[in-house]
Amino acid sequence: MGLPYAEPATFLAIRFFAVATILVVVAWIMRVPWPDGRKAKLHIAAVGLLVHGIYLGGIYGGISLGVTAGDSALIVGMQPVLTAVLVGPILGEAVRARQWSGFLIGTIGVTLVSWRYVDDLESTLTGVVLCVIAVMGMSLGTIYQKRVCAGMNLLTGSCIQFSAAAFFMLLIAVSFESGHVEWTGEFLFALGWLVIVLSLGAMTLLWLLVRAQAATQVARLFFLVPPVTALIAWPLFGETLTFKSVIGMGLVVLGILLVKQELSDENRKEVGPA
Repeated sequence: MGLPYAEPATFLAIRFFAVATILVVVAWIMRVPWPDGRKAKLHIAAVGLLVHGIYLGGIYGGISLGVTAGDSALIVGMQPVLTAVLVGPILGEAVRARQWSGFLIGTIGVTLVSWRYVDDLESTLTGVVLCVIAVMGMSLGTIYQKRVCAGMNLLTGSCIQFSAAAFFMLLIAVSFESGHVEWTGEFLFALGWLVIVLSLGAMTLLWLLVRAQAATQVARLFFLVPPVTALIAWPLFGETLTFKSVIGMGLVVLGILLVKQELSDENRKEVGPA
């Protein structure tokens, strides 16, 4: 909704600087401690570059080059599979047969939900490549957060992450974009939604999940991106749901339940009989 009125890096730079400003003010008022040591700050900033800069920068860049919302949702929906491939050697988390089955079923569901976009692919190759790079950034960033930065203060840590991503986007905007912004009502609504609901709300929830759960368990939620995109596009943009979309949503839910059940069984084994 906002990209027609601003170039992607410019849009994201404004968003990230707005979020960082809010967080630093709240941290100052609440006297929240900042991470100790330069090394800890660099680790946190690196996660911010991956999760906010690379991920969102790639998605926004891909959309600006012609990738539809559905196409980008399809690519993002593959994030759980990529996480499952990476998580074993990096975090030492076992990915068992039932989890792989859940990932496979979820992937089939993601494909069915987004099939109407694949049939009429209008994306440019560069845009698709940017979206693929974006998903890799999110997967690596989530695992990095789990392994190195899980204990960070969510307020000051997020401030560092968004600040790093803001300067990264500003550098790209200054180098490759005009910086022009049309401050329309739609743009302001989109900016407000992204700053308050997503950056301050959803990202906090994501890091709380990463802190409390296994990386694969958190990643499975990304299978919900294409179905939710389809549901939102229905009333907002007049895109109707197809039979394949409905079947795909069912498979996505089944895949998530399989992964969740496997992890629940493992937890019960670790605890033992009551």
